Amino acid sequence: EKAWFVVADDYVTMSDGTGIVHIAPAFGEDDYRVCRANGLPFVNFVDAQGRLTEETDWAGVFVKDADKLILEALKERGLLFAALPFAHDYPFCWRCDTPLIYYARQSWFIKMTAVRDSLMRNNRRVNWIPENIKEGRMGNFVENVIDWGLSRERYWGTPLPVWVCRDCGEVHVIGSREELLKMAIGPVNLPELHRPYIDSVLIKCPHCGKEMRRVKDVIDCWYDSGSMPFAQWHYPFEHKEEFEKRYPADFISEAIDQTRGWFYTLLAISTLLFDDVPSFKNCLVMGHVQDKDGRKMSKHLGNVVDPWTVLNEQGADAIRWYFYSGAPWLPSRFSGEIVSEVQRKFMGTLWNTYAFFVMYADLDSFDPKAHDLHSVSLTLMDKWILSRLNTLIKTVDESLAAYDVLAASRALTAFVDELSNWYVRRGRERFWGKGMEGEKEAAFVTLYHVLVTLSKLLAPFIPFLSESMYQNLVRTQYEDAPESVHFCDFPQADESMIDPDIERQMDALLKVKQLGMSCRNLANLKVRQPLATLYVVGASFGSEYAGLIEDELNVRQVEISEKANDFVSYRLKPQMRTLGPRYGKLLGKIGAHLKEMDGAAVVEAFEKGETVSFELDGTEVTLAQSDVLVETEQKPGLMAQSEGGVTVVLDTNLTDDLILEGYARELISKVQTLRKESGLELTDRIRLTVGGSKKVAKALNACREMIQRAVLADDLSAPEAADDTAKETDLNGEKVTLRLEKV
Repeated sequence: EKAWFVVADDYVTMSDGTGIVHIAPAFGEDDYRVCRANGLPFVNFVDAQGRLTEETDWAGVFVKDADKLILEALKERGLLFAALPFAHDYPFCWRCDTPLIYYARQSWFIKMTAVRDSLMRNNRRVNWIPENIKEGRMGNFVENVIDWGLSRERYWGTPLPVWVCRDCGEVHVIGSREELLKMAIGPVNLPELHRPYIDSVLIKCPHCGKEMRRVKDVIDCWYDSGSMPFAQWHYPFEHKEEFEKRYPADFISEAIDQTRGWFYTLLAISTLLFDDVPSFKNCLVMGHVQDKDGRKMSKHLGNVVDPWTVLNEQGADAIRWYFYSGAPWLPSRFSGEIVSEVQRKFMGTLWNTYAFFVMYADLDSFDPKAHDLHSVSLTLMDKWILSRLNTLIKTVDESLAAYDVLAASRALTAFVDELSNWYVRRGRERFWGKGMEGEKEAAFVTLYHVLVTLSKLLAPFIPFLSESMYQNLVRTQYEDAPESVHFCDFPQADESMIDPDIERQMDALLKVKQLGMSCRNLANLKVRQPLATLYVVGASFGSEYAGLIEDELNVRQVEISEKANDFVSYRLKPQMRTLGPRYGKLLGKIGAHLKEMDGAAVVEAFEKGETVSFELDGTEVTLAQSDVLVETEQKPGLMAQSEGGVTVVLDTNLTDDLILEGYARELISKVQTLRKESGLELTDRIRLTVGGSKKVAKALNACREMIQRAVLADDLSAPEAADDTAKETDLNGEKVTLRLEKV
């Protein structure tokens, strides 16, 4: 057959190389397709070991080693025009770096192209997470589906159940062990349905009556994985009811490369067998885990993280939470250091909150059986955290039901942060009082309820830490409680405890708190320095909430204002990008006119969605918000910050009494540190001696009661004489000496 002639195909371009490509039908998908389409014969001079055959001058030479020999031979014969080196992608074995070749082999195929439309329909019935997989990676794959090369030339694997008659060419596919035994010639010794036993079984040809032998091939192992839903039940031969009750699966999950592996074979086989019922309803597609630099982990590269190292150092819970806290369908960079960071931010915060409760519960011998959440008088903060808790339960439950682990983990992270850094921090003093009544009882009962509920809510995420919390909080108190948190029911939201209005107002308050802290930082004013007034624009909350923010930001009062214009001025400039093409030479005059305009009035008009107009040199100029650059300027003595329609303005002017209280609060902080360094218990009472300047003495006299209450001092006095053993420290630039004694 003629094998050397030129044909055309559109996969060859004039932009790469010479525009002429050598093809050989056995060594590439395009090569094979073009040769078949143009009647080129199937010629193969490479054996199954990758060596050139006897028909060539280089018999037994590995194909890549033969490249140079062939070039030399062409050169000697005067047939070589040029040998140019080209860098291009080439396949290598990922284990040993051996170069690979594409090699055509005879295979048995399943004609998947015949069910392409059904495959596409079933793919769309699956809830893919993330959604873009449906019409993207998976959708594109099934839309361009090719026939499935089913057979493999290996020893291990499920034998291909195909028997062929050498005499008449009849092909018969065996459907069961029973059918095989019925058709077998002579007695059959078949301890199992694998090679080599199955190869010895001959069957009688139904067409000519001669012997039929099984082909030597085994089946692609991915066919086994795709058969899992029914093969595990030995369906249809057994367990029909069990299979039908459990099919299709509610949920599966694997990495993104399985769109061409397990996901596809599950979809393909279920489509072939059951047509309209894909074998899974929901699929969470995972991204690959990479090393800390974003490279694929490989033993060959030496960048594999030993899981036992991380399990032993950071723990299983930390690893689990690391994976929950990022988008699972995106590639993730993994290292012990990254896991530790995630562990510190979430699990560390949770554990510190739990440890805080346990410490005070032990000090006060708190017995949860003696106190009922529904019979105590709850404060605003208690009602808020309980509302947030039950909203959280709904969010986590709904997110997990939708297989949205990321939304659940983010909600849990936000709640634990609010619990620790707002509820507990704002209510610490409630745990310090004597007895177990009023606000103190409400604080203990509320925090106990929240922590127990959290242990159950977090059990599927961080099972070991949840179990530790549950055992200490519940099992030590209630003998009849379930033995493990994992034997408890998942929490259900108590709708009666959810108050959207409380949550809305507290959310507004927390935004104001954040902006207020930014104002303090920008003004370089410590929180311990009291200030007169905080003005709030664009956020509303009741007076109870205002009291919280006054205490948090250490301001005397919070005032709600209607307009931010009362506190800031505006400088207007033209936006060259939009005004240049429209007004050209007038730009300079527009800029000058904007400087003279009332900035507050212009900004107010823009906020209403209006435009502003004026005339220059006989031309009507109309400006929208996108045409003007607005710069804010703060008035002297004020510091403002804005975000999301909320503006917070802090009055930074300091009066004498504010300065004195600032000294007192700074002193309290220093004494608390000294108490800790002295090894005093939280409840120990002290005698405190403070020496310093007249400013310090004045501050002590003005704020004596506040200082004594905060540091548990029964007595506060100045030293009678110099004391070399007293601790010297700095108090806002003033030197002071401190001495404390346990009473």
